[in-house]
Amino acid sequence: MPRTALRVRRWAAIAVLGGLLAGCGTGEAGTGGPAVAPGSAGARTSTDVRPIEAATRITDAKGVTVSLPKPPEKIVCLVALCDDILVELGMTPTATNSQVLAHPKFLGEKKAAEIPVVPGGFLSPEVEAILSHRPDLVIGLEDTHGKLAPALKGATTFWPVQPGSWQDSVGYLRDLAALTGRTEQGETAEKAFRARLAQAEKRKSDKTALIVYGSDENFGVATPESDVAAGLFPKISRYPWKSRGVDGSYSLEEILARDVDVLFVETLSFGAPDGKLSDKLAGNPLWSRIPAVKNGKVIEVDSEVWAKGRGTRSLGVVLDEATAALR
Repeated sequence: MPRTALRVRRWAAIAVLGGLLAGCGTGEAGTGGPAVAPGSAGARTSTDVRPIEAATRITDAKGVTVSLPKPPEKIVCLVALCDDILVELGMTPTATNSQVLAHPKFLGEKKAAEIPVVPGGFLSPEVEAILSHRPDLVIGLEDTHGKLAPALKGATTFWPVQPGSWQDSVGYLRDLAALTGRTEQGETAEKAFRARLAQAEKRKSDKTALIVYGSDENFGVATPESDVAAGLFPKISRYPWKSRGVDGSYSLEEILARDVDVLFVETLSFGAPDGKLSDKLAGNPLWSRIPAVKNGKVIEVDSEVWAKGRGTRSLGVVLDEATAALR
């Protein structure tokens, strides 16, 4: 896979690997449940939601403390998880560098176009542009945007997040709900997601699923250990794919041997779109022999939501689309 494509997924892989090393033995966020091995079906998801209390100071599940003098109103998002949470709370970012807001389950293209875009892209957002919005809070990915912290210090508050699982995503939702005082909205969003996941678990499919991603025929496999969305799949289907490290992946020969019934494809674009990944993979003669391909069960999904969103709204879309295809 091209180095740029690997970098897009690398921040997710590093997030989970770091979380595993630092958080072994932790259970479901906010429930006190037993520890669950990454990629396992685990215990049935609880639909209980603890009350969220408004606060001006929180310490997240990764040990990061955020302290603000008052509820933040102007928030700049450097990672799509931030946009996802704000929409769940009934807010919009002051500026963003994500495209997830254009999805119809978020703001839609017209309203999303009204949100200023931070120049520099995901990997190198411009500090001057960020500060020009006079934000109360800036939220970015720790291993990608942590380098911006010194430049932002004294001018605004920077919150580095690092989601490695849906439980982490719920935790960040609750924390931002507390900081913004939108506790009721946070509880409602968490409840809706938990109910959706619990319902999907009750109807777990016996079909084998697979998520692949990439920009050309050198594709990657999304595994529960390295991808938040893929972490849902052992709960709703057969998903026999384990991480082989940041640069490891599976061959088409191995995939063919697993008799994949439903195949979800995330096409990652860098610059102008140059076609669907599934169309490029079709050039390999082994591709047509995969059961999902032969039976018309290859689904191109929105990578902005599936690969980058990672919040409860994005994961809700993933569940809806996945369960429909796995019936």
